[in-house]
Amino acid sequence: MATAKKSTAKKGAAKKPAASARAARTDATVLLQRDHAEVKKLFRQYEKLADAEADGEERQALAMQICQMLTVHATIEEEIFYPAAREAEVEEDLLDEAEVEHASAKDLIAQIQSMSPDDELYDAKVTVLGEYVDHHVQEEEGEMFPKCRRAKMDLAGLAEQLAERKSELMAEEPA
Repeated sequence: MATAKKSTAKKGAAKKPAASARAARTDATVLLQRDHAEVKKLFRQYEKLADAEADGEERQALAMQICQMLTVHATIEEEIFYPAAREAEVEEDLLDEAEVEHASAKDLIAQIQSMSPDDELYDAKVTVLGEYVDHHVQEEEGEMFPKCRRAKMDLAGLAEQLAERKSELMAEEPA
């Protein structure tokens, strides 16, 4: 995706000490896996609400939380992690696929955000987004991340950059 290469994390931005300190004790793949686990949990919660035919407002609030989290997560991967993986010569096909998967997910996110929870196919679209994300996560965690760990990537430094950028984006995104 062309925009991923144009965007870069802001250097010298105000640091969030807690996020930076946490990130410095881990690596980028662990930080991204935490996001994966968190969003998977939210999708399970959504599925329970949909199965229980919960109030539309409650389902929509959770769907918007999922959409925000995925949008921020995709942005930090595209701005920081994927370019670093490309620079480290991690398998290009995997990175290309990941960016195409992000584009598909973003399209579905935009559809969900423009809908009402009472619209036909709303729950189905959230479910399909979850399936897309699950597939994407399996490829990242099973194939891409192990290759990144073997490559000459500064995963601790990347974790700090990812955490800082994520904090910035979460502050910008509507709650």
